[in-house]
Amino acid sequence: MEAWVPLFDIFMNSPTPEIEASLWLQQCFNATTLSSSTTTPITASSFLSLLAKPCNLFVDDSSFSSPLTPKRIMFIETLPGMVQSRVLSFLALENERFNGKELSKLARSLLSESQGLDFWVKKAARDLLDRVSEPNHVNKWISGFSLESGEEVVGQEFESLPDWLKDMAAGNDPLLYWLPLSAADCGPRFYDDSLENDESLFSQVEENGENGLKEVGDEIEMDRVLNVPLEPEIENMAASLRDRVINLESSFKAVALGNEIRELCLDKGMDPFQVLCLIEPWKAEDEAASVLISHLSSGDEDELAWPSQVLCSIVLPKFLVLEEPASRLLLTSTIEYSKLHQRAAVHALLFPLVLRKEGINNPICDVITRILRECLHPAHVSAFCQTLLCGGEEERRFILLPCHEYLVSKELVWTDSLFNLLHNILNHNVHLTQDSVDRLVYHVRNIAERFSKSLKFGNFVLCLVTKCSSLLNSHKNVLTEAVECTNTLVTKSILLRIASL
Repeated sequence: MEAWVPLFDIFMNSPTPEIEASLWLQQCFNATTLSSSTTTPITASSFLSLLAKPCNLFVDDSSFSSPLTPKRIMFIETLPGMVQSRVLSFLALENERFNGKELSKLARSLLSESQGLDFWVKKAARDLLDRVSEPNHVNKWISGFSLESGEEVVGQEFESLPDWLKDMAAGNDPLLYWLPLSAADCGPRFYDDSLENDESLFSQVEENGENGLKEVGDEIEMDRVLNVPLEPEIENMAASLRDRVINLESSFKAVALGNEIRELCLDKGMDPFQVLCLIEPWKAEDEAASVLISHLSSGDEDELAWPSQVLCSIVLPKFLVLEEPASRLLLTSTIEYSKLHQRAAVHALLFPLVLRKEGINNPICDVITRILRECLHPAHVSAFCQTLLCGGEEERRFILLPCHEYLVSKELVWTDSLFNLLHNILNHNVHLTQDSVDRLVYHVRNIAERFSKSLKFGNFVLCLVTKCSSLLNSHKNVLTEAVECTNTLVTKSILLRIASL
């Protein structure tokens, strides 16, 4: 067991456990090959055997006469949930090193104990099971058979064509090389040369492209609102709701108002963005707005569309102009809503807030930090950072009402509060990807002189060098030149950390 302690230490403490564990195992495999006197050989099979090793866990069960009842579990189940998920993620990443059947058995055994299993452990186990059950594994297995020899085929009927295809097989110009049917046999709707000259499909695409609100799969690009006039009746209803929003005083009235807004936006077949622009629900007081949020959900709405419209029309406008700490009640309601609608929170809150035209301040930084910590898993936060730092405008699309577009930029605006936010993210054990770290180094180099006396900038760089040390080896010279331009209390500490990379 002692031989595996360094590996589990990597899974416990490393910011990049998969990479370091792979390197450690490779080194141990090489050492085991060269030295045959190793008392405890470190191999792929021995690692899986250790993880699946049965152990006795004594639990308190009052249904038995004995107060402590032994329960047989695998060794991996005795590890903390975070370590279990990291081990399973590593096995999924390096699945070709291990026996596929053993990996599948391990994943299935964990999933069979789903009661009380940590969510992320269960997710990692399913991912591992999917990896070892992918079609390429099946294809490799099938390719191992020599079908041409006929040894595996029982009887000749398997290889023979059905009677209705025998005549077709003698014909020329089959539609598919493995299917002896001509194009004429499939009907005009299946194969029609006239489609090549048919402009109707392209005219439909152009017509849909003119609309400001376009559906892409199950998602929506919220760049503009449809310029279609609303019916006078709908406009009058929206105006009435707007007056009630402005004069909203009690939570009881907020419940009724929320139900009416949802009905008008979803049940009347109107474009919610147009209706919400007229109602202006962001003008409600914080207490009433917090009640509105919780009563604007419906059980069958789209995962992104309606929840994002709720957030960007009620909460986002308030947070974009924050100059003081956010209302505790409003922030709590926003977090609870965001936990249920994480994708909407990313596109309708996090992206617009981080990309605020004037840059984020301390109150906005606190709001973003709480949403990231309490609503998203660290892996999702890492994906958010990657999209923010490396993605283009299409990947970083955000959702907001047209009347608030002037408050948001398409590029990051660097401020002390943004450094503080990135510092908070790194301290939350978020493992950034290599391309995210590369972009951060690029920005550090470009803005080092401008923030040469900023302690928050210095603390962020120190945290970056500490948490992402394994990803910064190729950037030592660039970071050294950038840090040498600064003059803060942590400058020397940063240089020492860089030198030790």
